[in-house]
Amino acid sequence: MITRRSVTSMGKGVAVAAALTLLLSSCASDAGSSADGSGDAASFGDASIQLSWIKNTEFMGEFVADDAGYFTEAGFDSVDLIPGPASAEAGVLSGNVDIGIGNAISTGTVIAEEGAPLKIIGATYQKNPFTILSLKGVGNIATLDDLAGKTIGVQASNQSLWEAFLAVNEIDPSTITVVPVEYDPTPLFNGEVDGWFAYLTNESIDAELAGLDPVNLPLADNGLPFVAETFTASDDAIANDREMLKALLVAEIKGWADAINDPTAAATLTVDTYGKDLGLTMEKETRQAEIQATDLVVSDDTKANGLFTISDDLQKESIKTLKAAGIDIDADTLFDMSLLAEVYEENPDLIAYSK
Repeated sequence: MITRRSVTSMGKGVAVAAALTLLLSSCASDAGSSADGSGDAASFGDASIQLSWIKNTEFMGEFVADDAGYFTEAGFDSVDLIPGPASAEAGVLSGNVDIGIGNAISTGTVIAEEGAPLKIIGATYQKNPFTILSLKGVGNIATLDDLAGKTIGVQASNQSLWEAFLAVNEIDPSTITVVPVEYDPTPLFNGEVDGWFAYLTNESIDAELAGLDPVNLPLADNGLPFVAETFTASDDAIANDREMLKALLVAEIKGWADAINDPTAAATLTVDTYGKDLGLTMEKETRQAEIQATDLVVSDDTKANGLFTISDDLQKESIKTLKAAGIDIDADTLFDMSLLAEVYEENPDLIAYSK
């Protein structure tokens, strides 16, 4: 079983600090975008995107964009999709990647605590996938009230998010027993704990495929809504390489539109090609693709405004969640939606992604 990483990466602070020094020393000599404004099609050469995890269906839109030639159409000779786990923020700050895929919590932390010159420029997941997973007939945690008296397995790196979840819902921590755990949910499946801090797209599917009956209490629906699978870029690239970033976003939108319209095909591409050496199974990857396509990537806001957009309300909700987790930052410091606004103004046909 491939276990999922936490919301933050261990040792990230050191990596980000070193990368920040590199970025600040290189900004003055940045050459800017390769688009020359002559009217010819832009050519951006090679680009790279840091994935936050292994090459599984979580990144099916990127794989479809690459396989369908959308990156090539957008003006790139190649786009390297670099597997994780890795810090999106450190990769962008070091200049090793053009875009890093992360989440509002991790990016907000390094901006607020280290002054990192970064912005989130879009989000694949409109809802974060964190959940309190339990099993029907055992923990059966379907509502906040069901948490009382339960034993919950929480990973050390998710402790701050767990505490924020309790605080925002005004739940007395003394009413719940927390057991420190790693990421393999076997203790939950064996009945050693009542609930598990988990992912809708990972451990919950594992339970389902093991013949168990999972019950989810999603954080996004219970006081902690924040965007995830976010695209992070440097302030310098936003200022000086806008056309390159916009071209990447155009290709990403096309890839994700195809993926959510045919999640089975996207899962097949992932298993047979991009993740072929990882021992992925079609059953799990297809289920993850379906959940992403119906529950996480699309929303009323994306239907109105296009994929990856983050509405003002969702930005405010994300900021509220960060503050509950002890991260003091405002929306203008964390988000920059101007590139996507330009992308959709210049390509209005991309807004309607349903086929």
